[in-house]
Amino acid sequence: MANGRLDTRIGEAMGGRHDELSDLAYGFDSMAKRLQSLVEGQQSLLHDVSHELRSPLARLQAALDLMQQQPDRAVEFIERIERESNRMDRLIEELLTLARLDAGLPGNSEIETDLGELIDTIVEDATFEAKGKQCTVKAIKAENLYVSCNPNLIHRAIENIMRNAIRHTPSGTQVTISCDTNPETKRLSLSIRDQGSGMPESELKSVFEPFFRGETAGRFNGYGLGMAITKRIVTAHRGEVSAENLKDGGFLVTIELPKLE
Repeated sequence: MANGRLDTRIGEAMGGRHDELSDLAYGFDSMAKRLQSLVEGQQSLLHDVSHELRSPLARLQAALDLMQQQPDRAVEFIERIERESNRMDRLIEELLTLARLDAGLPGNSEIETDLGELIDTIVEDATFEAKGKQCTVKAIKAENLYVSCNPNLIHRAIENIMRNAIRHTPSGTQVTISCDTNPETKRLSLSIRDQGSGMPESELKSVFEPFFRGETAGRFNGYGLGMAITKRIVTAHRGEVSAENLKDGGFLVTIELPKLE
């Protein structure tokens, strides 16, 4: 492992022993597997970031070259430069958000928050955006939806899912956001459902990975970081998030968070 061979495993070589040494061996295997996953994840992220930055940088350079060759079209090329600069700025902002979440910063700013009020704000904004597709947004909420959280981050996590739902639901349909409590688990369950076609089952496990865009990548703008940010926010708040295709049609994303007693 010190030489970078993180795929090394020694537990199976212990010959079926069941003692302290075999426990230690499997402990090392577990550690090596986790380290391998982290290193490969960082390498993949670096590769993806480089790939995503390459295109806008190339377009920036092309616009600068053309502006020098055709100064009479400077205004047009300046607008292109501004668009590409904004794209890179958004990408870097989202990457910084991922880095801060991985560093575990949200827990330092948790306050008592009424999730119901947060949902109302999100629904109001989402309704305005949905009008452009002739869609509607419906909220179904229970009472006493209090959590301890960073409200700005939780707002962003829910909004990322809501905007995805509006983007993928067909025109003239409805996006539903519902939130209820589970007395047995003492957790809140918030779900957002659209009426879209969902995604291939093989892609569900990757939907919360950075830069994942699936088969619909060509139809929508974005870097595929929204759902990854959502997962990190929810995880940082000791919660869970999952996605599934519904049998009767549509796509469902569910967030579970500890309820504040």
